Amino acid sequence: MATPIDPMEEPRMYQQTLLQDGLYDLLESDTFVDCVLKIKDKEFPCHRLVLAACSSFFRAMFKSDREEFQKREIVLEEVEPEIMELILKYIYTSNIVVTEQNVQDIFTVANLLQIPSIFTVCVSFLQKRLSLSNCVAIFRLGLMLNCPRLAISARDFICNRFQLILLDQDFLDMSPSELAAILASDTLNVENEELVYESLLKWVAHDKDNRLKELPGLLECVRFRLVSEEYFANKVENHNWIQSNPEITEKLQLVKDAFNGKLPEVKKTTSKKAEGKKTEDDGAMGEEEEEEEEKEGLLPGILNDNLRFGMFLRDLIFMISDTGAVAYDPTANDCYVASLSTQVPKNHCSLVTKENQIFVAGGLFYNEQSKEEPLSSYFLQFDPIGSDWLGMPPLPSTRCLFGLGEAANSIFVIGGKELNEEERILDTVMVYDRQTFKWEETDSLGFAVYGHGTVSHNGLIYVIGGKGENKDCINTTCVYDPKTLEWKDLAPLKMARSLFGVAVHQDKIYVVAGVTDAGLTNTVEVYDIASDKWSEFLEFPQERSSISLVSTAGSLYAIGGFAMMPTENEELIPKEMTDIWRYDEGERKWIGILRDIHYASGASVLGVRLNTLHLTKM
Repeated sequence: MATPIDPMEEPRMYQQTLLQDGLYDLLESDTFVDCVLKIKDKEFPCHRLVLAACSSFFRAMFKSDREEFQKREIVLEEVEPEIMELILKYIYTSNIVVTEQNVQDIFTVANLLQIPSIFTVCVSFLQKRLSLSNCVAIFRLGLMLNCPRLAISARDFICNRFQLILLDQDFLDMSPSELAAILASDTLNVENEELVYESLLKWVAHDKDNRLKELPGLLECVRFRLVSEEYFANKVENHNWIQSNPEITEKLQLVKDAFNGKLPEVKKTTSKKAEGKKTEDDGAMGEEEEEEEEKEGLLPGILNDNLRFGMFLRDLIFMISDTGAVAYDPTANDCYVASLSTQVPKNHCSLVTKENQIFVAGGLFYNEQSKEEPLSSYFLQFDPIGSDWLGMPPLPSTRCLFGLGEAANSIFVIGGKELNEEERILDTVMVYDRQTFKWEETDSLGFAVYGHGTVSHNGLIYVIGGKGENKDCINTTCVYDPKTLEWKDLAPLKMARSLFGVAVHQDKIYVVAGVTDAGLTNTVEVYDIASDKWSEFLEFPQERSSISLVSTAGSLYAIGGFAMMPTENEELIPKEMTDIWRYDEGERKWIGILRDIHYASGASVLGVRLNTLHLTKM
């Protein structure tokens, strides 16, 4: 439905349209044209009045007494004809076609000719198209053209994705002033200040001969009071670039003093106001008491201890469903909305990588127009900054009840049921390369399985239990090493089971509850990776299947799942549970911490670290 027009604005809009259409008709018919812009081998007839009304550059030119500006033909240098044609069309029609290929040229000419509206169009265009590949270039453009709005937008984009920008050549090509603007920003999305210091060293090392002289000034951008004293002593003070520079060592002494509770005295600026006035009693000149205004001085930049934006990360329980994603902080008992997107399908699997990137795979999309392959599986990545899911190359095979793991910068989809082939049980493994963005099939698991548990730890992928081709539960445990491209058998589970909760916690693999051939179980087993042994553990309080197990904030949590609950007729039926339990290491027991968190219904659950400043508290 179109937005209604304000009655007060309607006459204005009609007049603007009438005026602009009339001016363009005059241009097209070469009527009242009084100047020609000559640009290289092209000529553009136009009206001085129109140009002067839209451009401060032309207004100043036509008001000038210089003879060359009074002639009918005006030569413009440093402007390309095709760009000037676009700008003139905009001046007369309000229409302009801005593309990624021409936006910088239009931006530059609009800046030269001082046409604010085109300038704004270009800024908005670039802001909407900021990406990892162009953000540094756009930041540089904003600085070069003295456009704070664009420079700040690009700077914040870079700061938000700083750890990804570090991997790019554009970071190494930054000028000292550009790098300083990034490293000095409070919005830098880093979890610790050590990363800022190491990124600076990386930048210097790229061109050491020319950049080493910039190190003293750029170190002012590093907030050394936010690093540990041990790191400061071992990695900062002992660095040969630091030790060989007296100017730097003098600055670092301020940091050492600050660690010991001694901050430098800050000189306060004072301003005095004296005002004389004549008294009525004796006619003598009196003087009011001096008023002194003290302004708080600033500590040296190297002593800045303000937390960066990225230092507000929290360990959260992340629940992903087809109705949205919610993050729960078990320590503070707070809930946050992470995403309201409904594009995540049901029956998906989810994964968080060691870099804290969140992926969803599986779930089904049915395409009625495709007779050969009507079913396809999603593959999505969560964007914590935009609070949305990014579409990735879809999973090539439509499967469910598979395992999801990660190693060697790749994501592995292991086993499961093939839905396009009458639910055939699979032993195949699909691998997604996060650098090439491509799926390929890799070494087979060696046996068909579904409903199994999969975890990743120290660059290895563990596959545990599940159901085999005869649909019986199995107790197999094996591990995949992407360096040797080999699967290796490990000690088997004590109890064959499927659809259980599994997580790595304190370098051990925990398996909780699940389905056995005899029904649901509440037994728990723990695998010691170092000794290759399974041992029994404290039972979970209730027999459940499909329970979620996550390790976060130093604790082990069990969420939801399905239990057999009695009805009024005492008939047992499966019921979805939406509670949260925590294993208490000290008391050695499972403690219920939340009776009902309905966001867990139908959700896959992960232990993640997210910046709560990006989230909306519920």
